[in-house]
Amino acid sequence: MLLEKTLNGIGGLDEEAMMLAQRRLNSLIKPPGSLGRLEEIAVQLAGITGQARPEIGKKVVIVMAADHGVVAEGVSAAPPEITAQMLPAFLQGVAGIGVLACQAEAQLVVVDIGVAGPVTYPGVVNKKIRAGSGNIAKGPAMTRNEAVQALETGINIAREEIKKGATLLATGDMGIGNTTPSSAVFAVLSGYPVENITGRGTLVNDEVLARKIKVVARALEENRPDPQNGLDVVAKVGGLEIAGLAGVILGAAACRVPVILDGFITTAAALIAFALQPRTKQFMLASHLSGEQGHQLMLDYLGLKPMLYLNMRLGEGTGAVLAMPIVEAATRIINEMASFRDAGVSDLEEEKLL
Repeated sequence: MLLEKTLNGIGGLDEEAMMLAQRRLNSLIKPPGSLGRLEEIAVQLAGITGQARPEIGKKVVIVMAADHGVVAEGVSAAPPEITAQMLPAFLQGVAGIGVLACQAEAQLVVVDIGVAGPVTYPGVVNKKIRAGSGNIAKGPAMTRNEAVQALETGINIAREEIKKGATLLATGDMGIGNTTPSSAVFAVLSGYPVENITGRGTLVNDEVLARKIKVVARALEENRPDPQNGLDVVAKVGGLEIAGLAGVILGAAACRVPVILDGFITTAAALIAFALQPRTKQFMLASHLSGEQGHQLMLDYLGLKPMLYLNMRLGEGTGAVLAMPIVEAATRIINEMASFRDAGVSDLEEEKLL
């Protein structure tokens, strides 16, 4: 089975490459560690790729789209039809992710993995598993087999893009109501109280937020997902795009390619990937801290530090592509800055600074 093979194929970071990268960074014309997170990212990239001087070439952001039966419970201020309606705007370059992916010079891959209605717009990749997930307040989001199919869809898409030259992947989502299953996923895996991690999503009012919290609690009670089993969690209280994005993360890790997380929904997908294979975390980069309640707790749970603090909450992969130039900057530092010796600084001075 592809999922099992992928999980078994995810290794650890290349310690030798990381040591050589750190040595190179310490030799550059700057005080050691003075470029902070850029240096940390460069070392992590070395560990991921096995290259002491990693480089970033082709960049791809993969946006998974799906609908959620739980919107019938009144947990979103937006109608579910918007999920399908937004996909053309992505590819036309007029929605947030279209504009920012263009700025980052990243290829945009939009996937229908579970949109409720038909999607016929040219360029949308049709990988529909079912027309929206089930209402998690009344039963499971999907069957176990559908969850495996969604995970393997994400794995295959990641592998295909990497085979076509992608050196950096980013994750994005589209799905009205998807902060509700994301909250449920995190509540199960973390054990945090539902009210502490369930936020407003599309800026719902206090009445709707209170209803949303009750719906998440009801979903956990109704489905009783096993917190020790990531596949059970995503099948029972997740979503098709969440499972698909978890697959993208797993596929990237198995191919030793870094993957940038976006916000609340894609980090929920990262939680599933981490539950299935903890080594996956080493291949993740957190782009930004979402304005959504609970995202900081998610990142803390994974031990990830965001690069940006912009109070964004759009999703779509917008924060992830904004972080791409930062990741590229880390590789430029390690590859293009001169060492003390290259710059003509005496060996004695170099030894003092090292």
